[in-house]
Amino acid sequence: MLEHLKETDYGTPKRESAQEVTLEIDGELVTVPAGTSLMRAAVDAGIQVPKLCATDSLEPFGSCRLCMVEVDGRKGFPASCTTPAEAGMKVRTQSPRLQELRKGVMELYISDHPLDCLTCSANGNCELQDMAGVTGLREVRYGMEGANHFRNESKPAIDNSNPYFSYDASKCIVCNRCVRACEETQGTFALTISGRGFESRVSPGQDQPFMESECVSCGACVEACPTATLQEKTVIMLGQPEHNKITTCAYCGVGCAFKAEMKGNEVVRMVPWKDGKANEGHACVKGRFAWGYATHKDRITKPMIRKNISDPWLEVSWDEAINYAAGEFRRIQAKHGKDSIGGITSSRCTNEETYLVQKLVRAAFGNNNVDTCARVCHSPTGYGLSQTYGTSAGTQTFKSVEKADVILIIGANPTDGHPVFASRMKKRLREGARLIVVDPRQIDIVRSPHVEAEFHLQLRPGTNVAMISSLAHVVVTEGLLAGDYIAERCDEKSFREWREFVARPENSPEAMEAVTGVPAADVRAAARLYATGGNAAIYYGLGVTEHAQGSTMVMGIANLAMATGNVGREGVGVNPLRGQNNVQGACDMGSFPHELPGYRHVSDSTVRAEFETAWGVALNAEPGLRIPNMFDAAVAGSFLGLYCQGEDIVQSDPDTQHVAKALTSMECIVVQDIFLNETAKYAHVFLPGSSFLEKDGTFTNAERRISRVRKVMPPKAGLADWEVTVKLSNALGYPMSYVHPRDIMAEIAALTPTFRGVTFAKIEKHGSVQWPCNEDTAELGTEFMHKDGFVRGKGRFIITQYVATDEKVTRKFPLLLTTGRILSQYNVGAQTRRTDNNQWHSEDRLEIHPHDAEDRGIKADDWVGIESRAGQTVLRAVVTERMQPGVVYTTFHFPESGANVITTDSSDWATNCPEYKVTAVQVLPVAQPSEWQKSYSRFNKQQLQLLDAASQPAGSSAAEATHAGG
Repeated sequence: MLEHLKETDYGTPKRESAQEVTLEIDGELVTVPAGTSLMRAAVDAGIQVPKLCATDSLEPFGSCRLCMVEVDGRKGFPASCTTPAEAGMKVRTQSPRLQELRKGVMELYISDHPLDCLTCSANGNCELQDMAGVTGLREVRYGMEGANHFRNESKPAIDNSNPYFSYDASKCIVCNRCVRACEETQGTFALTISGRGFESRVSPGQDQPFMESECVSCGACVEACPTATLQEKTVIMLGQPEHNKITTCAYCGVGCAFKAEMKGNEVVRMVPWKDGKANEGHACVKGRFAWGYATHKDRITKPMIRKNISDPWLEVSWDEAINYAAGEFRRIQAKHGKDSIGGITSSRCTNEETYLVQKLVRAAFGNNNVDTCARVCHSPTGYGLSQTYGTSAGTQTFKSVEKADVILIIGANPTDGHPVFASRMKKRLREGARLIVVDPRQIDIVRSPHVEAEFHLQLRPGTNVAMISSLAHVVVTEGLLAGDYIAERCDEKSFREWREFVARPENSPEAMEAVTGVPAADVRAAARLYATGGNAAIYYGLGVTEHAQGSTMVMGIANLAMATGNVGREGVGVNPLRGQNNVQGACDMGSFPHELPGYRHVSDSTVRAEFETAWGVALNAEPGLRIPNMFDAAVAGSFLGLYCQGEDIVQSDPDTQHVAKALTSMECIVVQDIFLNETAKYAHVFLPGSSFLEKDGTFTNAERRISRVRKVMPPKAGLADWEVTVKLSNALGYPMSYVHPRDIMAEIAALTPTFRGVTFAKIEKHGSVQWPCNEDTAELGTEFMHKDGFVRGKGRFIITQYVATDEKVTRKFPLLLTTGRILSQYNVGAQTRRTDNNQWHSEDRLEIHPHDAEDRGIKADDWVGIESRAGQTVLRAVVTERMQPGVVYTTFHFPESGANVITTDSSDWATNCPEYKVTAVQVLPVAQPSEWQKSYSRFNKQQLQLLDAASQPAGSSAAEATHAGG
């Protein structure tokens, strides 16, 4: 019944080598790459060698002595995990002497281990129990009465401080697997072995409880533990799962693959799938443990409608809600024209669901008023990379970082925002790769265990373009250009113009030092390292894109990579770290108002004709409204209806008060979500959404990897999100008919050249594919882009003139605010705030440098008011030298914080991506919440009361009652 829990464990990691060796194991000839351990070679031959300290995700350790083997011509009994295979070896894994030795080793282990197997939480999934059986242990000759760690006063207290797993030291066999997982897999080094000899035990930090240590709760130690020492609390409570399904995490853009381990329709635990290409068996606290939101009591599972946002919600049937929404949209268009409504797709929903929403807008609404959350995060990536390289996505796989010699991180905080990839990156840095960080804040990866940036270019917010021009100036003027690469692969005219521009004295590090605040010598040294240090890879995040010159900076990064020849092979590239699980997919699926699926412009008559033929309807050739345009038009009275699937624009978009004003100006807002989020509080129709555990489909991660999402439980509200969109489209008079999301993907593939070879069957067979995936690529698509040439043909250099942001410090607003994320929370927090992750981070706080705090009389934990030209809010202060003087920082995970009340309408010149990262503010001590926070508290309380009052009117349909209420 529990065999599904036991995947093949090869004992030691796979080795790569051009040389092979052939040896004999138990009479069988085996050929393996040079460097392969005897243990792994045996497993390749179908022979399992007993083991406890060995596992194939960790380097061999050789401490348990269970894996002893005999090798002809050698004395003793070498450990098969630490002994490399050699040509001509003759190895025996079983003999009377080996059996006797292994049984003796197991006796020693069991003599200091509680014999509570039947009631132990690991019963059925315990390697110690398995090995006792394998070695034939039938008695413990040493008895159980001597000194031990599991009886009476000698038994340590169980550490239950972590909300997700327990630590029972009495069951620890000191195999070191958890310690090694924390070091090798996660890279946090939070665990160690304390004590000596018999007193040796695993210690978080300095013999601290887990929650007081540096543990980041990634779960690597829990996964590595062969006993019940480290155990998920859900397993302790529910018992071992009885089946599993592979699915994809619904948090960040890394796209980790997980086994959802189940009992019936209930998730027992989420275990990182070691065959997942994005994560290779690793996870973070969010994906591994913070999935409980899917069954949280706040889930809304019944459709609701109301005439005004001051009215109580009315619970209705699906058909009533859908028909009411369709009727309102038709009424608004009949009165105000077809362009008076629009839709917003979700970066948390599947590709198939996002595709249907943009299709509904274009085919059923009859306009191109569709946008997505990428507007406020990575829209400059799409613009900048398409202009320079010809495609709107990152160039590499995550695994590519293992071949990087120099890593340049710009405006990204991977340990908090993309922690699983950060662990892979830190491993490469520990192996010798060199690190450059460009960030206004001292993020963790600048200096962490066994990792330190060679250069931290701590620039002033808003000066990214000045910095990239300075780096390029050094490359050009010091003769560090990749001349042959440029001549072969790049446009000559644009290169000459760019070279002349960046070589100007005004772009030198010395000239720009006054702008960026970074010493010129550091900029020069960093540029030399990037250009000459071998394979150089750039990883960037929202600290690049969320600026007034976000698109300019993306193009500047692309220029630098081309100029040094760092595009088109493993270990290099330009790699945007995408924030949400399917923000790449949302863009791919045509969620922008000017582009159809596959990034093809709506004005292209040939492309449009393909979709018109397939969809059976004439399409508008004019681009529609972007999200900020929708808000402005709503305030002006010309945009009055919105279908918003799975996005919380009230909390996530800038200038919250302007967004709220826009929503209150609309006549019908339809929100499709799993919770009553901040946007839903302004809605007139609420359509219950489904979590990632309740649907089938695909997500596309930041490396263009398309992975399956599999339904592990029925939708709580009865319908998956794609089924709701189909119903709404049909009610609007545009027929859609799909049996399964695989049918939707088939339509996507037929209409999108880069997806032409994508099918559910192929993903089922191989685990994932990467677009472009079509007749011109390998079967599994394209691992890294621009291998033999750029998608656009010749790479195009674009001049990136630095223009100072309008958000400047003044006497009234003397500080610059920048924003970001934290490890334990995700985006607007709607998911993670409904989990125990709140134990790490239960509020947004303002980080401020000690000098700025002292000048203002601010101490740690003081309440401070943060005011900008857009508004004011109040947070508690964290005084820290992470910040540079003159710069403050906060997160945006909690709606009551009002972080986006402060951010302004300043945005990227090309895409309208908001300038979240630069807001001029003043910070002063205060004694009470801001006026906005008081108003929000009243509004929030009212809306929750209206939700509690939701009811089905007696004697008439709810839709009739709503109309009557008008």
